[in-house]
Amino acid sequence: MNQHAIRELAASIDHTLLRADATLGQVQRLCQEARQWGFCAVCVNPLWVKVAVQALAGSPVKVATVVGFPLGATTARVKLVEAQEALAAGAAELDVVVSLGRLKGGEETAFVQELAEVVELATGWGATVKAILETCLLSEEEKTRAAQWAVAAGVHFLKTSTGFGSGGATVEDVALLRKLAPPSVGIKASGGIRTLAQARAMLAAGASRLGTSASVAIMEEAVSWYGS
Repeated sequence: MNQHAIRELAASIDHTLLRADATLGQVQRLCQEARQWGFCAVCVNPLWVKVAVQALAGSPVKVATVVGFPLGATTARVKLVEAQEALAAGAAELDVVVSLGRLKGGEETAFVQELAEVVELATGWGATVKAILETCLLSEEEKTRAAQWAVAAGVHFLKTSTGFGSGGATVEDVALLRKLAPPSVGIKASGGIRTLAQARAMLAAGASRLGTSASVAIMEEAVSWYGS
C-alpha cells in the first residue's frame, strides 16, 4: 500500500456532517472516523462544536464549523456573534458563507468589511477562515469578483460551495479560484465529492482541502486503489 498517498489524501479532507437532523451519536461517530483515518478536520454545525472538541481532545484533527450557513444572508453582527460563540467553544476553523446579495449588487465595501471583521476576530483566536462563495449561483465575472473581494478581506481559504445549493464543486471552478487566489490562500472544494476519482480531480485542479460527507467511502476506495 502507498501509505504516503493514503495519508496525504486523508490530511486534505474535512469530514463533514452538516445535515439539519444530525444527532449526537452521529457527530460522535464522525469524530471517531476522523481519528481513525487521520482527517484534517471535522466540519459540524455550531450546535455540535463542543461535542466535537471533546470527542477529538488529544487528537490532531481540527474542529471546523459554519457561519451564516447556508444562505449567508444574516447580518454582519449575527455572523460575528456566531463566530465568537464557535471560537469560544473551541472551533479552530470557520467556514463563512459570504453575502451573495451584496456580491451581486456590487457592494464591495460592505462585503469585504463583513468578512474582514470575522477574519480579525478569528485571527485573535489563531483560527482559520474559509469564505464559502456558492459558485453554482455565480456567473464567471461574479466568481472572479467574489474571489478577489474575499482575498482582500484576508480569508485563508476560498471554498466553492455549501453543499446545499443547486450544485457543488466543479474542476473548472476549483481551477479558476486557484488561478485567482495568491499562493498563501488555499482552495477548498466541497459539495458533491463522493468518489476517489472526484477527489483526485479536485486536488489536481488546485484544491488543498476537500469538504465531503463521503470521506470514509473515499478512503476505503483509496486503500483498495493503492493496494493492500
